[in-house]
Amino acid sequence: MTKQEIRTAEAPTPVAKFSQGVRKGNILQVAGQVAFDPKTGDVVGTTVAEQTRQTMRNVQAVLAEAGASLDDAVMIRVYLTDVAHFAEMNEAYGEFMTEPYSARTTVYVGLPAGLLIEIDALAVLS
Repeated sequence: MTKQEIRTAEAPTPVAKFSQGVRKGNILQVAGQVAFDPKTGDVVGTTVAEQTRQTMRNVQAVLAEAGASLDDAVMIRVYLTDVAHFAEMNEAYGEFMTEPYSARTTVYVGLPAGLLIEIDALAVLS
């Protein structure tokens, strides 16, 4: 089994040496996505809800490039900069998810200035 890079113009171009996603066999790992607009590189939104929506759109774009969707995600990891943002993030995140829900972990971290959230995903493809 070879490792295949997943790359799309519909998600932000990584600023460091990593892939937007990597597929090996039926496993797809989507790298941590943030609220960058893929066309301009600007941060979308100043609230955690706005940034969550853009971040989820970026995750969806990488999944789609690999022929997958959020329905294929078995694990989502959410990285927040502030515990007070959890409820607002969770509400916006819920707009994208359907049952049966993916497993999810939420942790609190430091991110570059202006960014409130980062999300990565692990998917299993048919």
